[in-house]
Amino acid sequence: MFNGSLYIHVYLVKPGFSPDPNAGNKYSLRYTVYKSKMLTRYKRRRLSRTTNLITGHTDSHPDLTANSSTPSGVQYLPPVTHWHPNLTINLVDDQSPWVKGSVPMPLDQFIEFYSPTNEYYPVVYLNDYWNLNEDYKPVNETTPVLPIRITFSPLSLFKWQLYAAQTAKKTWFNQMIVTSVLQPENENDEEQDAIKKALIETNPWLLVITVVVSIVHSVFELLAFKNDIQFWKTRESLEGLSVRSVFFNVFQSFIVVLYVLDNDTNFVIKLSVVLGLLIEVWKIKKVLSIKVSYDSLIFNAFPRIHVEYQSSYVESDTKKYDQMAFRYLSWMLFPLLTAYCGYSLIYEEHRGWYSWILSVSYGFLLTFGFIMMTPQLFINYKMKSVAHLPWRMLTYKALNTFIDDLFAFVIRMPTLYRLGCLRDDVIFFIYLYQRWIYPMDPNRVNEFGVSKEMLDAQTKKKLEKVDANGELPSDDAATHTSKSLSTLSNGDDNHQEENTPSVRKRQSGFIKK
Repeated sequence: MFNGSLYIHVYLVKPGFSPDPNAGNKYSLRYTVYKSKMLTRYKRRRLSRTTNLITGHTDSHPDLTANSSTPSGVQYLPPVTHWHPNLTINLVDDQSPWVKGSVPMPLDQFIEFYSPTNEYYPVVYLNDYWNLNEDYKPVNETTPVLPIRITFSPLSLFKWQLYAAQTAKKTWFNQMIVTSVLQPENENDEEQDAIKKALIETNPWLLVITVVVSIVHSVFELLAFKNDIQFWKTRESLEGLSVRSVFFNVFQSFIVVLYVLDNDTNFVIKLSVVLGLLIEVWKIKKVLSIKVSYDSLIFNAFPRIHVEYQSSYVESDTKKYDQMAFRYLSWMLFPLLTAYCGYSLIYEEHRGWYSWILSVSYGFLLTFGFIMMTPQLFINYKMKSVAHLPWRMLTYKALNTFIDDLFAFVIRMPTLYRLGCLRDDVIFFIYLYQRWIYPMDPNRVNEFGVSKEMLDAQTKKKLEKVDANGELPSDDAATHTSKSLSTLSNGDDNHQEENTPSVRKRQSGFIKK
């Protein structure tokens, strides 16, 4: 069979009648239902541009591989006829009193009326909804015979309405200008296949749970972003926090964004990783002291910019522990990175050197990136404290990771992205273990060098002075006191620290005042 179109014609008649108009009295237009449908589809096949960068060979079919004469902007081959062997003929079980001219969309395109009596014909629906696009096979001169399997079954009115709505949605969507310009039809087909696979292969109860949990996942993602921003916005001291991890997180988030944009990934994931990158970049100004000096200009034109760590980080032992942790990690990371780059270059195919660098960076970060999350664990171990960590943000992210473990294999995403979920699980369990072995000190001071006992004494003196002068009612004072104390006693560890040497130094300064 050559590149062409193949249709199926379906006739349903009452017993004793014939669909042939030349059959004389056995033919009746009133008792004849006719439907037709094109079985073949014109589909474009994606052009492969991946090769082994060393040998130049590829495992892809030669007809689907780009060569030196192929323009760089071409992503798909010209459309060819594709065939799927399955078709279901559904007879809709419908007793609705439809009236001509009042049938709602999109059902009106399937219901036909017999003009002399205004009765409508039985609805015959040629159903190929569950035919996955990846199962369509190209047709050429090497396929002289095409198999076909036809299934005849009844269909309820409710299910038919769902199928009709999906058919109309696809038709309208493909006719939109945005679809033809910004999103090729093949990408839309792949998105539809992902949904159909989830409906076919996933247990219904698990699917319902996945839908509910995915909504919760989005809520937790927003809460994690919100609490992360709130923690760093109000943070005055960097003691106990790994500043180098902040810079590494910026680099890692940037690589993740590039990799996700370079692959076919769910839009929600793209939005999430981009937002995460923006937050990580925003943290830089919280860990660095950036000053612009106009006293000494560069080339007598540009101001000189001075960048240094915050004093709370330099003056504490955190910087020393941070340097130690990254020095130990470098002994392990560099050999692993070299081995991973060599393996990817020898055994894997890539579109080019940029794609190889991006793939290696992303794969290495997700495979061994959990090692770069351990400096904070090392700092916690040396300081015997976890009070300086943003526990609310960590909790929300951990819950999201557990949710990812549930439905990461339902939503289409890169395999390496799924491996990152397991990495985050392990790290969070270690954080929980450290929180358990390093109990909280109820008399510890917060990042401002103020403890609960100091605030109680200060508030008591203020109340005695106010009561003596009669300037503030006691109820308002009590309310003010409870709000102040709740900051230290509400269990929010985002604003609390252990009694470390640098904190005691700030505490002594506060007492002298």
